[in-house]
Amino acid sequence: MEEIQQFCQVNYGVTFPIFNKIDVKGSNQAPLCAKLTQTEPAGDVSWNFEKFVVGKDGSVLARFTPKTKPEDPKVVNTIEQALQA
Repeated sequence: MEEIQQFCQVNYGVTFPIFNKIDVKGSNQAPLCAKLTQTEPAGDVSWNFEKFVVGKDGSVLARFTPKTKPEDPKVVNTIEQALQA
């Protein structure tokens, strides 16, 4: 876990805590990933840094591709709307 945190910090400037590595695809897919990947466009996680916005009630509000930057207005607006709900 420490190795992953350091890699993300050095290569991507990540300063927030990260979760342990889990299976996002296949027969050992984590239940969370199974739920998240039902969000349109439904399907497997395509690559690292795919983003999901989850509402206060646990519902999946949006899904963004890995190429979508966290500061993209679509991501920011989705989060801001979810916080106001």
